[in-house]
Amino acid sequence: MRALTLSLALTLALGILGSVEARAGVRVEVEEEVYTFTPPNNGSGPLWSAGCTQIARMGDDVYISEMETGEGVPRLCNTRWRLLRRAADGWECVAQPDGYRQREPCPLAVLPGGPLFLNVNDSTQPPGTEYGPCEPALIAFPFGGPEAAQRRLAPDWGTPPPYYTDHSYRGFAADPARRQLLMLNIDAKTSVQHACLLSEDGKTLANASVSFPIRACYPQAALRDGAAYVFAVGDIVEPVKEWREYKFEQTKQSWDYVFRILYFTWTPGGVSSGFSAPVEIANVDATAGNVRNQDLWISPEGAAFLLYTEQEVASPLLRDRFFPGKSVASSLKLAVVKDGEVVSRRTLLAGGPATEAGCARFHAAPDGTLHAVLYVGGADAGNKLMQILPELENPPLLPIPLKSPMGAFCLAGVRAGNAPSSLVDMHGHTGGNTMAYARIALR
Repeated sequence: MRALTLSLALTLALGILGSVEARAGVRVEVEEEVYTFTPPNNGSGPLWSAGCTQIARMGDDVYISEMETGEGVPRLCNTRWRLLRRAADGWECVAQPDGYRQREPCPLAVLPGGPLFLNVNDSTQPPGTEYGPCEPALIAFPFGGPEAAQRRLAPDWGTPPPYYTDHSYRGFAADPARRQLLMLNIDAKTSVQHACLLSEDGKTLANASVSFPIRACYPQAALRDGAAYVFAVGDIVEPVKEWREYKFEQTKQSWDYVFRILYFTWTPGGVSSGFSAPVEIANVDATAGNVRNQDLWISPEGAAFLLYTEQEVASPLLRDRFFPGKSVASSLKLAVVKDGEVVSRRTLLAGGPATEAGCARFHAAPDGTLHAVLYVGGADAGNKLMQILPELENPPLLPIPLKSPMGAFCLAGVRAGNAPSSLVDMHGHTGGNTMAYARIALR
């Protein structure tokens, strides 16, 4: 009954009473290569900060944060950001630093009319330092003229400051209405996620922290009406000795981090009030499964829509040895949390022998319709569009006819301050080391 009430409330709030039907088709207006990259071989890549986005729209301009590997620069911090803008004759670099001080890609966020903000995590150590101290900061670009003017904003994380390193597992969000920004960064010693709320001019407004039951990373963060929301995935070394030893015996790979539990938390009284106790959204510990948080969207009423993928067993290797008969297929799922309580759950796409759910991101349209843009593997592989709100009993998967589908991607989404739009700005991998851009019109 609670789920039905919430669904009806959302429908009323969105102003879409009457017959519920699919409200969009798709047309690819632009599809082009943006850049090719040299793998940094440091455990990261252009979309490593999966909870954030590397693309933003400001009016008619689209910006992408490029990850460039420095030739001959020793890892871990062997990359730099390059801020690209789409011009009439192609993509141009409007700003870049001199040195290579990043291990990870640098996410973007915007506020209406500007500025555009770049989230950096600069190493303070000599090149070649691994797991060394770093300084998180924002760079604001007002774009008052043809070239980008830069202003560095340094957050106050409190005393003593957390121990931040080149593995930031950062979150980044913007609240256009209040013109505020939220930064998340993980303490490498304690695994506590620290949050800092900033005004657009860089003043620290509030600090908070969240301790998950286990180390949780790759957070999606959102800001709305003064409240902060975080959706993260447990990221720990395989805890089951028998499984860990069997995997090493078969693969000889020592890297063995697993993703089996999803957590959600929020600040009901605002960031200064602190985060609530984390709510467990999904748990596939018992069957050595795999879950990944895909995206987070906050409704006008403060309901958190949590998009995630789930596998009953993470790999055929573990299934065949320990869980015969169980599935390794990836399904796309949606949970809705209101006032700290899970009020509904849906399977949006059931994985099977011919269908695999992959990367998925929310896109909000101006009429209140909410979509998921996703990659589907299998017999009919490619990027698809699925309507989430208004809710459909069997939402169709509309093909997005890209010549080169993006298996992993990010969008210029509302969590990063981008306005709801009838255009989907999409940036991602198309194969090899190519990063592409697509502009997709909803109609």
